[in-house]
Amino acid sequence: MAKLTKSAQNLHHNVPPDWYESSVKINLLQKFWHWRRFIAIDRFSEKVSGDILDIGSADGYFTAEIARTTGCSNIYGIDVLPSSVAYAKNRYRSDPRFHFSLGDGHKLKFPATRFSAVYCLEAMEHVFNPAQVLKEIKRVLKPGGYTVILVPSENWLFSRIVWPMWLRWRGRIWADTHLSFFSGNKLPDLLTKAGFVNVETHRFLLGMLLLVKARKIRP
Repeated sequence: MAKLTKSAQNLHHNVPPDWYESSVKINLLQKFWHWRRFIAIDRFSEKVSGDILDIGSADGYFTAEIARTTGCSNIYGIDVLPSSVAYAKNRYRSDPRFHFSLGDGHKLKFPATRFSAVYCLEAMEHVFNPAQVLKEIKRVLKPGGYTVILVPSENWLFSRIVWPMWLRWRGRIWADTHLSFFSGNKLPDLLTKAGFVNVETHRFLLGMLLLVKARKIRP
């Protein structure tokens, strides 16, 4: 797994440590895109009295939104980029609920049944083996806990127009970082195969983003 983590770090080495927080302040298109993400996350989140894991937490900007909307006791954010983890630690140092560290979704460093919910927002497309990450998510979830995963849906508009144009502009830092693709029902099917139940899907932003929520019932 160390090799996978190193490969992911190399692929994302151009990403600024405060990418999301700064982007919504200086770019209207990104501000709108992420505002729509917040609406979807708020709609499908549940109040959580326990702890939450955020896989691919980056600069912590969306981790903070998850914490706000769920009211969790603690939230743990993991990311493969040391610079992003360092930024998030400093940015949210005054809130004792926030815990950021280096981590790889393919092999989570947490014990089984540790979390009440696990989030993975626009990060699953950046992993080498989504099935392995889903296996790990299910392992660390408590029975009855839920996961929320958000990915590009790879519809025609996104894959043929929006993404290619984005890579020619501000998004050029993301070139070659999408390693997995989730057209059709691929992601819901992977969740079902991994043993999750109550799989819900929601497509928004003209079908360009896909949110999937599912629950763990059995270990």
